[in-house]
Amino acid sequence: MQMPSLLTRIAGIAALAMAGFAPAVPGDADVPTVPTVDLQRYAGTWYEQARLPNRFQKQCHREVSATYTPQADGSVEVLNRCLRENGTSDSAVGKAEVDDPRQPGLLDVTFMPKGLRWLPFTQAEYRIVALDDDYQWSIVGGKDRKYLWVLTRRQNIDAAQREALVDRARALGYDTTKLQFSRVY
Repeated sequence: MQMPSLLTRIAGIAALAMAGFAPAVPGDADVPTVPTVDLQRYAGTWYEQARLPNRFQKQCHREVSATYTPQADGSVEVLNRCLRENGTSDSAVGKAEVDDPRQPGLLDVTFMPKGLRWLPFTQAEYRIVALDDDYQWSIVGGKDRKYLWVLTRRQNIDAAQREALVDRARALGYDTTKLQFSRVY
């Protein structure tokens, strides 16, 4: 498995972290998070169906997934995986934490090496903005609406379900005209 260079990871994480400091689009309110999340039920593997383009996933060509594993300290290990265009695997391991128990859908996430995770600019907001009651799909984004991921528990979904999830993201104020649809498995 080919790992991205430390410089590539730092640049990607810095870009994600800086997104948290970007001003909201004028006139738009922050995207609210879901009021409740059971991290034990959220745990497991989610498959990316679509995303807004971003610098830190440019190398991801297909088979994009994220696996969430709750830890004893209350945090969640995040393992992101994808395949590059040439078929080589790419992965990154991070950590997510709920900073405010009153907002369980708002997590601070970092993919920096463990020794650098204490730095404040290495954290980024992971906002669960829509979640299926049965935890079969999730829409994750940023408060400034520059980041968006449509995730499902199944690797492949039908066109009707994909369109329904895109419609939901659009209703939340995300520009879905720029979505990149993930290649199926």
